[in-house]
Amino acid sequence: MGWINDHLQVYLADGRKGHLVDVRDMGGYEFTPTLLLKTIGRKSGRPLIVPLLYGLYGDAVIIVGSKGGHPEHPAWFLNMQAQEEVTFQIVEDRFIGPWRVAEGAERAKIWDYLVDLYPAYADYQRSTDRPIPVIALTRRQRIDAL
Repeated sequence: MGWINDHLQVYLADGRKGHLVDVRDMGGYEFTPTLLLKTIGRKSGRPLIVPLLYGLYGDAVIIVGSKGGHPEHPAWFLNMQAQEEVTFQIVEDRFIGPWRVAEGAERAKIWDYLVDLYPAYADYQRSTDRPIPVIALTRRQRIDAL
């Protein structure tokens, strides 16, 4: 997982260089878009910034709480559940806004789009009993820093 931290450092230094990532070795594509998500630790109170694959669906920015198909949710998702809003960065643009989990027919429709974006998501869902969260972020306000 060292490559994730390397990717994070590149993204923090230069959003243009960090925006696209090559995930062919993990079942994805060469030019896959990523964003930086900042949450606040629900226990520690410390900020946590993670790079995540994302897609655009209508006005929403969509991320997935897959954790590679592990049985538990990723820490950043658990942190989000303790917050009404999160901050995130796409290329060099930074935003704060609310989030929500897509449910039902909406989730199913978005899930199909996400599997096209990153086919390994389908394998991740098959490998866990938990429903993998599909999260819609809203770009409510631009901000200067994460």
